[in-house]
Amino acid sequence: MGQIKYSDAIFTQSAPSIRQCPSDSGAEVAFAGRSNAGKSSAINTLCQNHKLARTSKTPGRTQLINFFALTEEQRLVDLPGYGFAKVPLAMKKEWEKHLSEYLAERQCLKGLILLMDVRHPMQEFDTMMLNWAIEGEMPVHILLTKADKLKKGPAQNTLLKVRKHLKEAQADDLVSAQLFSSLKNTGIKELESTLNKWLTIDSTELSGQPAEE
Repeated sequence: MGQIKYSDAIFTQSAPSIRQCPSDSGAEVAFAGRSNAGKSSAINTLCQNHKLARTSKTPGRTQLINFFALTEEQRLVDLPGYGFAKVPLAMKKEWEKHLSEYLAERQCLKGLILLMDVRHPMQEFDTMMLNWAIEGEMPVHILLTKADKLKKGPAQNTLLKVRKHLKEAQADDLVSAQLFSSLKNTGIKELESTLNKWLTIDSTELSGQPAEE
């Protein structure tokens, strides 16, 4: 496979649950995070298209699984923002069910980009997502977003604390972390390097396994 051009990303479809997702073949990487973690901004910055993933003034608007094609066999996925307080509990439970199903059952999912505001990392929902991913042996790359909101020293300290926490939890073989800022375009190369590694497709994955009904 040639070099991935993230600026080629195009929106293809939204799905309310794993049942409506596109064919489970090729390779995809999902972006997950609390509703205010800057997920849409990160995807837009990565893909150099500020209209690609809708950034909403009302966090938690994205209640569907959104798919963006890079090539016929490589996709980025924007998962519903979680942890938004003003959503009814029943709806939260429904989202959690769809998220956990997607993480557990989606065969072509190669990794999870987990976004956290650098000023409020490792909240309850972040830990839940990490636990789900680790349980399924899914690699995770944490983006500590909005790094421009902190001075360099405190931002670096937060990154070191998160890495220390992962090491103590014996999750550092599966989970990595970096600082990121959509506003200042910092951390993009590091993010691309992780995505390139995960989205590399070997010949067995190109056979296009038929989607399960």
